[in-house]
Amino acid sequence: MSTYAVGDLQGCLAPLQQLLEQVSFDPARDRLWLVGDLINRGPDSLETLRFLYRMRDALTIVLGNHDLHFLATVWHRDFLKKHDTLQEILDAPDCDELVSWLRQQKLAHYDPQFNTLLVHAGVPPQWSLQQALDRAGEVEAVLRDDRRIGDFFLNMYGNKPKLWQDELAGHERLRVITNYFTRMRFCNAEGKLQLKAKSGPDKAPHGFGPWFSYPGLTLEHHKIIFGHWAALEGRSTHPNAIALDTGCVWGGAMTLYSLDSGEYHRCNCSPSKP
Repeated sequence: MSTYAVGDLQGCLAPLQQLLEQVSFDPARDRLWLVGDLINRGPDSLETLRFLYRMRDALTIVLGNHDLHFLATVWHRDFLKKHDTLQEILDAPDCDELVSWLRQQKLAHYDPQFNTLLVHAGVPPQWSLQQALDRAGEVEAVLRDDRRIGDFFLNMYGNKPKLWQDELAGHERLRVITNYFTRMRFCNAEGKLQLKAKSGPDKAPHGFGPWFSYPGLTLEHHKIIFGHWAALEGRSTHPNAIALDTGCVWGGAMTLYSLDSGEYHRCNCSPSKP
């Protein structure tokens, strides 16, 4: 049995299939971790979901911002944006089945065997591993609750609050948790978010740095596998921070990482045009 993690797919199915073929991946024996952003912007969002769903028992998935955005459009169709490639999923006869499956996925997953946490974007420096898992669980519970999910999506979007506080409640609490796990790139040492900048670390806004540049409670004791930040080009400045988004959908590469050996496999991609 081998365990691999792969960077953001964003509907790029062919490179994923090539990588799995390179390592002779067998869903009956091996495990595949996905850092989220399974769909949107790429050419094959629907077929990517269907491919993953067929081998769902071999997968460990955390949701990214594009996955949550897709789910939001299921409840609120007017949330669709010009460059989204989600309509084919919304129109598909198996849409409900795929949505039900996505709603069961996590925002954070920890494996003690590898001492590794899987998230889409990152973990703020002030959260311990258990705090991260507990707070991810708060959002996961809402995603699985038919009575609350629609209202959650109505209030999910936005950049505030910028800083975690224990006394936060309601939509503000859920929003900042979601932003940390699925949108964060830059923050300060206290975990204050800067969500507008999407550049590489060398162009960090004044007073902010990459979330993994601070001595975080989780990062110092556990590996964190993440995606989301294509401008990193698969590089981070902390040995425990394993960056896997290498910009496949933008014409970069898709990256597969072996948790067993630490070996990387890459497949060059063609840019997707909206």
